[in-house]
Amino acid sequence: MTPVDPLPGLVGFAAALRAAGVACGPDRVQAYLAAVELVDLADVSQVYWAGRLTLCAEPDDLPRYDNAFHAWFTGDTPRAPRPTKETRPQRGHIASLSPTSAGTGDNAMHVDRLASSQEVLRHRDIADLTAAERAHLREMIDLLRPEPPLRAAVRWRPAPRGRIDDRRTLRLMRATGGEPMRLARKRRARKPRRVVLLIDVSGSMASYADALLRFAHAMARRSPTEMFTLGTRLTRLTRQLRQRDPELALAAAARAVPDYAGGTRLGETLRTFLDRWGQRGVARQAVVVLFSDGWERGDTTLLGTQMARLSRLAHRVLWVNPHAGSPVYQPVQSGIAVALPHIDSLLAGHSVATLDLLLREVRRA
Repeated sequence: MTPVDPLPGLVGFAAALRAAGVACGPDRVQAYLAAVELVDLADVSQVYWAGRLTLCAEPDDLPRYDNAFHAWFTGDTPRAPRPTKETRPQRGHIASLSPTSAGTGDNAMHVDRLASSQEVLRHRDIADLTAAERAHLREMIDLLRPEPPLRAAVRWRPAPRGRIDDRRTLRLMRATGGEPMRLARKRRARKPRRVVLLIDVSGSMASYADALLRFAHAMARRSPTEMFTLGTRLTRLTRQLRQRDPELALAAAARAVPDYAGGTRLGETLRTFLDRWGQRGVARQAVVVLFSDGWERGDTTLLGTQMARLSRLAHRVLWVNPHAGSPVYQPVQSGIAVALPHIDSLLAGHSVATLDLLLREVRRA
């Protein structure tokens, strides 16, 4: 029997829960996949509780979860009884991981290996993945949960600690006949800091470009993000990648980029970005992330000059190089060599795991 790939079924179950009204976001789905690794998959009761404890957040979610679980894993529509010691479901009762698959033994075996296989895939170099693995990679990138960096806002808000809020303190004193019973305090509100992604789509980066654009789409859904591609020319993709559906967004981006897998003129395209967008405010006090392997076919002196301009405008500049994850990598490429004095961090970006680390670096910026 052909082995059944379990990941689409598990992610599909989470999608079915969302359609049923259970707000299980990417973080809960990842917790569910991690929990599934720890249970006896031949025991439907354990699989049931692994999902219930990780995917449900409100009491109203429980009956929806029961119905969706029973319908998805058994194909029946009645509400699933909650497992108890007296009415414990029989082992091997799960018929499939998706409504159309079959084979209880194969499913249990493959789900048991799912979490470890997924962890291996998280650390694999994107350029080395097969077509099937790239399909899983897209799902894993869609499950990433970017959080924007925060900065101090102009406005103040009440807080238990901080500066004394004179106006609120006076209002409290009026309510107590002029006695200063309590000092009100305040501190600066926090607001998201803009993130700018500059993605090299030249020929040397072609094997990573699709994953990086999908990563940019995941960021755009959750934080104020501006996105551009660099090659022989500059292309702004902010509007295209803000579409909710990732496939539609990537298709629109592909139509908008005329120089995909072409040459590289980082210095010229970066100067265009700064003259047209960055200097006018897009890059000011933003976290700028530049994805490139550093191969510059143009004037490296120009690139160094523009990187110096960018570092003066931005809050932080991060350079993500897919080859930086190799233990023998040395930043000797022409572009990287002149850019290094003007960047805050040089990071790897060759796998889902390194992209997740990048998200943490951006969040701390």
